[in-house]
Amino acid sequence: MRLEVPAVSLSAVPSAADPSPTPSESGAPRVPTLQDAQETAGNAAGWVEENWSTWLAIGLRVLLILVIAMVLRIVVRRAITKMVDRMSRTGQAVNPTGLSSLLVNAERRRQRSQAIGSVLRSVASFLILGTAALMILGTFQINLAPLLASAGVAGVAIGFGARNLVTDFLSGVFMILEDQYGVGDTIDAGVASGEVIEVGLRVTKLRGDNGEIWYVRNGEVKRIGNLSQGWATAGVDVTVRADEDLDRVKATLSEVAEKMGKEEPWNELLWSPIEVLGLDSVLLDSMVVRLSAKTMPGKSLTVERELRWRVKRAFDATGIRIVGGATAAEDVEASDPTAGVAPPSVYSSTISPQSVAASPLPPPSTTK
Repeated sequence: MRLEVPAVSLSAVPSAADPSPTPSESGAPRVPTLQDAQETAGNAAGWVEENWSTWLAIGLRVLLILVIAMVLRIVVRRAITKMVDRMSRTGQAVNPTGLSSLLVNAERRRQRSQAIGSVLRSVASFLILGTAALMILGTFQINLAPLLASAGVAGVAIGFGARNLVTDFLSGVFMILEDQYGVGDTIDAGVASGEVIEVGLRVTKLRGDNGEIWYVRNGEVKRIGNLSQGWATAGVDVTVRADEDLDRVKATLSEVAEKMGKEEPWNELLWSPIEVLGLDSVLLDSMVVRLSAKTMPGKSLTVERELRWRVKRAFDATGIRIVGGATAAEDVEASDPTAGVAPPSVYSSTISPQSVAASPLPPPSTTK
């Protein structure tokens, strides 16, 4: 059996003289040379040189827009502040001693001016800064159509979701602009009534008669009755007997009214003389005499209480009787309480002749 050995080429066997490959030569990144750095810097410098004028123009345009917007905003806000202050001073100087200066106190004017000025300044700032932002975005070649469309859709969604808030805000703005009521006024807002202690764009605070504080949303107010504007009316009804002398009653009431109108502090609270209007109603056993006067707003109840007090004292002094209710009960002489009681019966005593005669006879005895 003959064995054959395959021939091996010496060229395929690596020799010891050949250098073995190193890991750094097979997978290491290429280290940039100085020539590469110079080439990159040259490209960047060329790109900057080509676009620096565009950058400078955009930057200057943005800076100019911002400066104009800020200056315009400051000028408009100051103009609004001066206009509101001038309106407040003009409203006070037109009739400094008349009814308007008496009704619109300093706190009410201050809050109303602050509210109006705040609304106008906010609207002006929103318009100016919003326009400036859109102009800046246009400077950067940004397409504003999708942005404006998205803003419109978002505005519609917010309007539907916060319609109550928008209604309250708009109602508060018109309420302040029209000066429907202010701090210190007594109003009837339907859902609540009391004295206004704070006026806001969304909520109005009222102090109730028992000291409670009502927070009334401006959008919920459908009608408002202001009890502090103009003047109030104090009315007092006096009920006397039907047989009283009307001339004497009228003379007594006129004397009370004249005396009260000359005394302090009622001469300041009364804005017209107290008038005896005459008979308001006549019944079979009573008649009602009515007195009326114009008073300072919110002081009608105080004047009515004092007038009743004085009328009662004057009637007591002159012997005029005041009866209460729509119908007066007639005086009836006091009767003997035992007059209607029947006398005791004679049969109540067992020893009286009538009781003995009426007693049954005893049965006869059957024993012998």
